[in-house]
Amino acid sequence: MTSNPVLVIGATSAIARAVAEEFASRGYNLYLAGRDLPELWRLASDFEIRHGVSVQVGVVDAEDFAAHGEFVKHVIKRAGGLAGVVVALGYLGDQSAVEKDPRDCVDVVTRNYSGGMSLLLHLANHFEETRTGFVIGISSIAGDRGRVKNYVYGSAKAGMSAFLQGLRARLHKVGVHVMTVKPGFVDTSMTYGMDGLMMLATPEDVGKQIVRALERRKDIAYVPGIWKWVMLAVRTIPERIFKKMKF
Repeated sequence: MTSNPVLVIGATSAIARAVAEEFASRGYNLYLAGRDLPELWRLASDFEIRHGVSVQVGVVDAEDFAAHGEFVKHVIKRAGGLAGVVVALGYLGDQSAVEKDPRDCVDVVTRNYSGGMSLLLHLANHFEETRTGFVIGISSIAGDRGRVKNYVYGSAKAGMSAFLQGLRARLHKVGVHVMTVKPGFVDTSMTYGMDGLMMLATPEDVGKQIVRALERRKDIAYVPGIWKWVMLAVRTIPERIFKKMKF
């Protein structure tokens, strides 16, 4: 373990803070980044008090592409290096609203894919140069197959999964591990009020499983693991049948 911090982007989301907590419990220092600075400071104080680690905070907006390069430079300079990065950007959006006004697609795609991709490309150059570290990218099972209920969100997550796959091949050559995480249904604000969700996991359990999967050097981690087999079955359903399903 290094004294360099783990950078967590989107740190105020439920899954991201659970992952950050797991790293803190293992003694990792943290650099928490997001848009809500007061909440970032609250998280930092909590982790410092309960786990005795050092926590820095910074503001980053996934949609402000022009600022991403300077943000990454600032973080690396201030932190003195990075042990790894967790990118946890997620926005479900309103599928029915997007269908009525396709301009809203840009917001869904930017917040789930383009913003994270931009930040990761800046960070990848740093990891490639230092030849050490790890990347955890939070994608989704929604990217495994387009569903009528959320295919805009799912398409952005499919793009993120493909991007992480390519990044994994690039950084593997220099010893940097890239892991794609595909959560199933998790009890967060994104799923609040939804009916009929099966196998609903808590963010805390998901956070533990993500860090354990990193320690096992997994390339792709479904969390909870049962979703690997569920989605394998879903992907095998013939299209002529799948398009008639309400899943």
